[in-house]
Amino acid sequence: VQLQASGGGLVQAGGSLRLSCAASGLTFGGYVMGWFRQAPGKEREFVAAISWSGDSIDYADFVKGRFTISRDNAKNTVYLQMNSLKSEDTAVYYCARRRVRTDVIVTSTPGYDYWGQGTQVTVSS
Repeated sequence: VQLQASGGGLVQAGGSLRLSCAASGLTFGGYVMGWFRQAPGKEREFVAAISWSGDSIDYADFVKGRFTISRDNAKNTVYLQMNSLKSEDTAVYYCARRRVRTDVIVTSTPGYDYWGQGTQVTVSS
């Protein structure tokens, strides 16, 4: 069972990155997938989530208009396109699968059971 996140790196403020999260060994179909992030000394926080169909999407206020979540169900992969990056976006980014098979998006970490290992995003100012 694995959620493999990739695509992080070092980028200058105003730049872009695209994160990917590939699922293997677990059921991807029918589940909401989410992205969270955790900065040093801070709690893990919700970034974005998308339902299986893509009809339901939610973003944290601090990324609206800058980040876009999407998924390719044929590839069991969810993406996070991050544009106009700011220094405060620096964090480890995690993908996660919703705990229950539903289209309802929740923003709290207990609502997700399987987590990726995280990918570091560093934005230099």
